[in-house]
Amino acid sequence: MQAPTRFFRMGAASTGPAAPDARKRVVTEFRWPVRVYYEDTDAGGVVYHAGYLRFMERARTEWMRSRGFDQSVLRERHGVLFVVRRMEVDFLSPARLDDTLSVSARLERLRPARILLRQEISRAGAAAGEALCGARVEVACLDAATRRPRRIPAAVTAALADER
Repeated sequence: MQAPTRFFRMGAASTGPAAPDARKRVVTEFRWPVRVYYEDTDAGGVVYHAGYLRFMERARTEWMRSRGFDQSVLRERHGVLFVVRRMEVDFLSPARLDDTLSVSARLERLRPARILLRQEISRAGAAAGEALCGARVEVACLDAATRRPRRIPAAVTAALADER
């Protein structure tokens, strides 16, 4: 499987002198590659609806990992868990066995105890760009011990702040 793709928004060209703020890279969209396996499909040969949710979960997990926070670090060092609180999904077109897909995760809003994301699954490879599924996802931060809502740790907020 290939490495994730990051898309950057630049304030100025990266060659030559520029103001420090102008050279700051901002990740606007994270993409994670996925291949459709037989286990992902239903009797009709298309991806079962819950499969798209698994693909999105993988992309969100890898997005957080790319920012320096894998699930065990969040739980053990920061004492938090992130859980999906709400999800609004639009199924647009089916994915099929052996399709290569690209799953994106883009921060829409960062709140004190919640992260709002926009995710999309599209075809990769020769048919790149065809949107198959889109979702708005609200992720809540919980205390790992009590399972009660709590503020997102400052280190996580700081790591995500440049994406807004």
